[in-house]
Amino acid sequence: MQILDLLFGKPLANSEERGEQVGPSAGLPIFGLDALSSAAYGPEAALTLLIPLGLAGVHLIVPISTAIIILLVIVYFSYRQTIEAYPHGGGSYTVATENLGDGAGLLAASALMIDYILTAAVGISAGVGALVSAVPALQSHLLGLCLLILLILTLVNMRGVRDTGVAFLIPTYLFLGTLLIVIGWGLVRVVTGGGHPVPVVAPPHLPPATEMIGLWLLLKVFASGCTAMTGVEAVSNGVMAFRQPTTKNAKFTLTIIIALLIVLLAGIALLCRFYGIGATDPSGAGYQSVLSQLIGAVMGRGWFYYLTIASILLVLSLSANTAFADFPRLTKAIAFHDYLPHVFTLRGRRLLHSHGIYALVFFTAVLLILFGGVTDRLIPLYAIGAFLAFTLSQAGMVVHWRKNKGPGSTVRMVVNGIGAVATGSTLLVVLVAKFVAGAWVTALLVPLLIFTMTRVRRHYERVNRETANAQPLRVENIKPPVVIIPLDRWSRITEKGLRFALSMSPEIIAVHVDTEDNSMSICDDWDHMIAGPLKAANLPVPQLVNLKSPYRFILAPVVDFVLNKELELENRQIAVLVPELVVKHWWENLLHNQRANVLKLLLLLKGNQRILVINIPWYLQRP
Repeated sequence: MQILDLLFGKPLANSEERGEQVGPSAGLPIFGLDALSSAAYGPEAALTLLIPLGLAGVHLIVPISTAIIILLVIVYFSYRQTIEAYPHGGGSYTVATENLGDGAGLLAASALMIDYILTAAVGISAGVGALVSAVPALQSHLLGLCLLILLILTLVNMRGVRDTGVAFLIPTYLFLGTLLIVIGWGLVRVVTGGGHPVPVVAPPHLPPATEMIGLWLLLKVFASGCTAMTGVEAVSNGVMAFRQPTTKNAKFTLTIIIALLIVLLAGIALLCRFYGIGATDPSGAGYQSVLSQLIGAVMGRGWFYYLTIASILLVLSLSANTAFADFPRLTKAIAFHDYLPHVFTLRGRRLLHSHGIYALVFFTAVLLILFGGVTDRLIPLYAIGAFLAFTLSQAGMVVHWRKNKGPGSTVRMVVNGIGAVATGSTLLVVLVAKFVAGAWVTALLVPLLIFTMTRVRRHYERVNRETANAQPLRVENIKPPVVIIPLDRWSRITEKGLRFALSMSPEIIAVHVDTEDNSMSICDDWDHMIAGPLKAANLPVPQLVNLKSPYRFILAPVVDFVLNKELELENRQIAVLVPELVVKHWWENLLHNQRANVLKLLLLLKGNQRILVINIPWYLQRP
């Protein structure tokens, strides 16, 4: 317990939940890291596709970033309204379900789950990519570093929301501070240099153009750049994590996140344009990230360069925290409607929905392993889930304002309608542009997840239907059960089982399986150790059944006997007592057969309502 307290913190009582709520300063690293850190890989994803255009491609990054920023502003105003309308948390799943129906809700849920898993995987891989860019010798350890950071993130997040916010506070503000200094100083040098600043460290020479500018290429670049918008929904989904006044704090946090993201995107695009910085082939020798080139060009390769790169590495890796914050909340909401296992609704020792975190970590690790921890291999799968969720959320809000008419509802409906059209159009562009590159995987996973969730819901409906009971307790035909107890040899374990059987019912059947290899048998001691004392005390003597097993099977004859006896006794309950030894240490289990556990499992799988299985444990004492 002390080790758990050290790693994850002491358990929190329900009454301490208010102390786990956060304000805007801590909400920024918890809910904003994904959005803010996407400024590090969104522009790079766009510039990578512009490599064939040479210098002309770098000039295009400004208008493309401008289009993305306009879309970002539209989504921002839409989500401010969502926070106001759903102060208890208005993620896409909740909004779509309440306003568009269960089908749309499941579509949003599957899109969001995929998006959060990709958020974690892309954030970690991008962070390690920034490290490898600064220290190329670590290239061969890419996947190992990704999994290590995933482990660290898991341990930190298991400590609770408040501790996570405090832990990520310094890296977040260090990232923002250093990058804003780079952008600010870079723009000063652009102005003083008359629009032609001289780089401190010259970026790699841009290759000559090999393609012409075309509409299809521009659409693909825009689609890749839109990955910078992922994570915008996080605040609206986690409103209840903020302290009072929750709505005001959530909206203020969202405003800060969007404002900072706009400054970062615009600043990076302008500096790349004026310094002539383009992307390099991530799989080629001498790879450098766009931000690495940018910082070197503006500030040189001194201590500030390494400090900024370190902050980028930290924040990119920690950006997965947005998924850790929202994925468990999402799975809890879905499970509340019976579309996921109910275990996702349970809260752990630190008031977290821990099973959501376990699921997120597992699927993120699988993705990182499958794609080798390379960001560019994951990017094509990205953004589709986010924009599908954006679109469904905004469409749901249009219906919400139409249902709840009031002062300003028409204007709000128009704002959300514009948001739905804008994000829906972008979704189509992203889907078409990225389909062959890997978006088809996401398009395939969404219906698969919906099918899985509907099957889970169907199971819970069947359970409720079969277990529901509108009748009062039936008191007729209540009899003691027929007790069947498998016995091997005479021991204290056997004695405890028989004494309990005698207290339950006068009808007891002791079953022994004779394999002809038994050196000791209950049959040898039956008359002297069991039947004799019972007759002397005028107590009923159990029936002894000796089953022959020429093939040395032990469990199958017992299970068959129980099932046949249940058919024979049509109106009686049968209680099967299973005596077993319980040891003190886990490794001691390796020294004993596990027949008792297997027998219980077989009876539970093959039995029915009239067969009861009861453990009779004998606890081995410490020496």
